[in-house]
Amino acid sequence: MPRQLGELEDAVMTRVWQGNRPVTVREVLEDLQQERSIAYTTVMTVMDNLHQKGWVRREVDGRAYRYTAVSTRAAYSAALMNEAWSQSDNPAAALVAFFGMMSPEQREALQDAVRMVSPGTADTPADNPEGNPPEPAAANTEGADPADDTESGGGR
Repeated sequence: MPRQLGELEDAVMTRVWQGNRPVTVREVLEDLQQERSIAYTTVMTVMDNLHQKGWVRREVDGRAYRYTAVSTRAAYSAALMNEAWSQSDNPAAALVAFFGMMSPEQREALQDAVRMVSPGTADTPADNPEGNPPEPAAANTEGADPADDTESGGGR
């Protein structure tokens, strides 16, 4: 289970996830500087730390590295939710309390997700001969590319 990212790590990872392509320290820096004053070396150190922790992979591109997320924000969020839920002394009560905090849109997204992972969700066998899960309804995935979920190695 990955530990929760720190505030600056999360800000950097958000830029990496949003990029949906390999990004450089300079690109992340320029984006972060729109919100805060931050030094190049600080961003470089955070990105190096994220690499050492397994959150990003990097490839040399000239004199710089290009960083790519190892897993999606959705996979990270799911791991955090699973960790919190598994530490409850009453998981059912924790889920009821969590569901009570959800907006109607979040509950609808949850229902869509349950249908996706539940067996026998196809309308008829003719509609879904391979038994594949149905396509999800439009949900907020924060710019995640579903193809990225194949590498949800996460961090530590």
